[in-house]
Amino acid sequence: MKKTLLNVGLSFANSLTGIRFDPYNASNFYLEIEGLITGGFSEVTGLESEIDLEPYQEGGVNGYSHQFPRRTKYPNLVLSHGLTLNDTLWTWYQSAAKGNIQLKNVTIILLNGQQFPVMLWNFKNAYPVKWSGPTFNARNANEVAVERLELIHQGIDKA
Repeated sequence: MKKTLLNVGLSFANSLTGIRFDPYNASNFYLEIEGLITGGFSEVTGLESEIDLEPYQEGGVNGYSHQFPRRTKYPNLVLSHGLTLNDTLWTWYQSAAKGNIQLKNVTIILLNGQQFPVMLWNFKNAYPVKWSGPTFNARNANEVAVERLELIHQGIDKA
């Protein structure tokens, strides 16, 4: 294994401070919607951000084109969880489907091995735009019934 200067530096820092830089487990998280813990989610996808670029061809420059940033795009946030009697997400979606859009701030909270929050992603002014119910299949008797809710939002902040 090739050692990079960063790896050597981190190794040296670890030996001096005793701090470890192990990666966090992706299954140790919970969700807050407007400050209320709504945990129990099995999967959250759409934690992405991408900058749109505008190419510009400068006259006389044939080796490359300039790329200027335009706007930042965010895909829908998809929340998946096992179906329970708690129908908070369904009610929120139904309200939006009837034209009563309720903007809510959503936070994904990553926990470390000791269950302490170590990172947060805040999604501003989110509301549901798609709901998917469970797929029923009698052959897979032990599978959990899962519902999904897709949220559109106005950007991500990381804390």
